[in-house]
Amino acid sequence: MSAQNIEKHEFKAEIKQLLDIVIHSLYTEKEIFIRELISNASDALEKLRHLQITEKDIHDDNLDLEINITTDDKANTITIQDFGIGLTRDELVENLGTIAHSGSKQFLEALKAGGEKNADLIGQFGVGFYSAFMVAKDVKVYTHSWKKDEPGHLWTSDGVGAYEIEEVEGQRRGAKIVISLADDYKQYAKGDTVKEIIKRYSSFVQFPINLNGEKVNTIDAIWLRSKSEIKDEEYTEFYKFQANAFDEPHYRLHFSADAPLDIKALLFTPKTNPEKMGFGRIDPGVALHCRKVLIDAKPDELLPEWLRYLKGVIDSADLPLNISRETMQDNGLTGKISRVITKRYLKFLKEEAKKRPEQYAEFFKNFGIYLKEGVATDFTYRDDLAKLLYFESSVTEKGKTTSLADYVSRMKDEQKEIYYILGQNRESIESGPYLEGFKSRGLEVLFLYEPIDEYVMNNLGQFEEKQLTSADQGDLKLDDAPKPEGEALSDDDAKALCEWLKTAIGDRVKEVKVSSRLVNSPVMALSPDAMSSQMRRMMRQMGQDSSAMPLEVLFEINPRHALIKNLNTQRSANEDLAKLVAQQAFDNALVAAGLLEDPKDMVTRMYQILEQAATK
Repeated sequence: MSAQNIEKHEFKAEIKQLLDIVIHSLYTEKEIFIRELISNASDALEKLRHLQITEKDIHDDNLDLEINITTDDKANTITIQDFGIGLTRDELVENLGTIAHSGSKQFLEALKAGGEKNADLIGQFGVGFYSAFMVAKDVKVYTHSWKKDEPGHLWTSDGVGAYEIEEVEGQRRGAKIVISLADDYKQYAKGDTVKEIIKRYSSFVQFPINLNGEKVNTIDAIWLRSKSEIKDEEYTEFYKFQANAFDEPHYRLHFSADAPLDIKALLFTPKTNPEKMGFGRIDPGVALHCRKVLIDAKPDELLPEWLRYLKGVIDSADLPLNISRETMQDNGLTGKISRVITKRYLKFLKEEAKKRPEQYAEFFKNFGIYLKEGVATDFTYRDDLAKLLYFESSVTEKGKTTSLADYVSRMKDEQKEIYYILGQNRESIESGPYLEGFKSRGLEVLFLYEPIDEYVMNNLGQFEEKQLTSADQGDLKLDDAPKPEGEALSDDDAKALCEWLKTAIGDRVKEVKVSSRLVNSPVMALSPDAMSSQMRRMMRQMGQDSSAMPLEVLFEINPRHALIKNLNTQRSANEDLAKLVAQQAFDNALVAAGLLEDPKDMVTRMYQILEQAATK
């Protein structure tokens, strides 16, 4: 073909400007051009498949519907070919000569006009094509339309200011894009590099993708299939691929929704929690797709932060994408997707907790920390998440848990509060003094073992209109309980002992009084402000010095306990020893309450007491 038969076209000024943006600013990762060209090839094949139903006279109709990619690291080229719908000369000008025009968008509108909608078409053909110029010295497009009476053409451009079109013979149906790579991007002429990019972005394209003769998209997009058609082994294989895992998932949730949005979702809950194992904060693991094409492998804001442990895929045909496919034009739509997925997953967990409690207990052991994080930080789902929290309690066996709803179902008619207590483990809680008053009244207490639990309870505040209340709260008022056995100090002696103890202990104690809660223990330390004691514990857990915070302590005594009665006698007989015992009992109570900052004085005092005891 002579030079006289080559058509030369100049890009308009505004098109040059837009092309410059596409090449230099639009995409954060240059490798995206491979995804874009594969997506465009898939579009072209899908259009051809539709035409094969409606049209009989199609050029080269015996070609397989597939995408062939060839790399040449000697010539520094990458070639992407499809046997799809192809382009005429006018379509080359219209689609590749004008970036703002979208051939696929026009095709969708034509289908709508005919009363049909093919949801497998992906728009933005023109702009996606121009991403090739991010890495190219020049781009050649060899193409032949599906129409038999049309000639083949070659479209050529260096992406700077112009393009050329000429007729060529011997072209197969579809489009073959040959990219001569710039010196800085020669890595895209290497087969291994391209294979990795295809697996990352285009594994689920429905047409075969052959790279240098080898099919590389071998994983099926099973989330688009009916659940009844999928075997457990297929789910497991996909989970291992998507999550880069080696075991089976703990849970899987596969569902579709068509209102308010068209969504296909396949979510997996792993068996192990890397954060719990000390591997640091995990990244979001649910990939976002639009009609099987990856939009974002790790979208930070698609799902709530506390669901970052989930793995899987969300695919929405309703996503309006911007011209780079890297960000969505409508953040409100992203929020709708998030709400649909989150509510459905929480509903799933609620059903699992009821149907398979042992399996749910194992899940909660590993991932309950995330649900608690959600209660503490996400007001939108706080109430739903609260129903999924499980704890041991004073009425459950060791290792068995109960929900807040189950606790409420067992409450006494007149009870208005849900009681809980924080401790290192069940043994430390049950050996402490704080349960005695509740047990004697037949009141259940939830056992909290993790530092975040107390923070969660304070943020939650109430559940089913029942106030959540710490059992070691200083101003807690309980109904009268049956009086325990044993003779108690008289009211006058008890009052006098409390006044003496206040003086003996000094400024470290705010108030000393006779306890209505203690049954078997001699003393108990309480904080009048539950939030301040919680803050002190949190500061210590974070390695911060909490000694600067003022510590106010309520000290309660059991007037029936032998230690208290002997102390009342001893304060007259040997006041120096009595003061040591009083201060030691106070520190013991602080230890049980988790409020003792420095045990040094306590240890020294204990030796003094032992010394005096040993001399008698």
